[in-house]
Amino acid sequence: MLGKVKQWLGIEGVKLELLLPPDFSPKMGSLAGRIRLSSKHPQTVTAVKIVMVEKYSRGKDEDQLVDEYELGRQVITDTIPVPGEGVPVELNFRIAFSPLPSPMDEFGNRNPLFGGLAWAAKRLRGVNSEFRIEAEAQVQGVGLNPFDKQVLSQ
Repeated sequence: MLGKVKQWLGIEGVKLELLLPPDFSPKMGSLAGRIRLSSKHPQTVTAVKIVMVEKYSRGKDEDQLVDEYELGRQVITDTIPVPGEGVPVELNFRIAFSPLPSPMDEFGNRNPLFGGLAWAAKRLRGVNSEFRIEAEAQVQGVGLNPFDKQVLSQ
């Protein structure tokens, strides 16, 4: 009985770990990485969803506004057996994404003079973009799916 509850909750089940390159630039257009799956007991992963998200913040303190945008998504629908005993299984992936330019960025891209003005305005308003990758695996017979997320360093 306890074993079935543990399995349904994902305890001692599949663990998911994102392995990403140390360098990232939003201008890259795609990002390659790996997903490492491991488990104490044999399990079957039916799908893996990978999403790239941009967290765009501007303003300071209580006037701060934060928006999140999904820039790219990839779903791997292969059936992946995870053998158990902690033996890892690795999947390679490449997620394509399209960065969303802000109105300030569009203004700055018109010419070099406007680029300097846009840079100064962004610094003055405290504009910041943070990019992250989120991955979630669908595991057969489990209610709570394993996931991982990592912030990409620019």
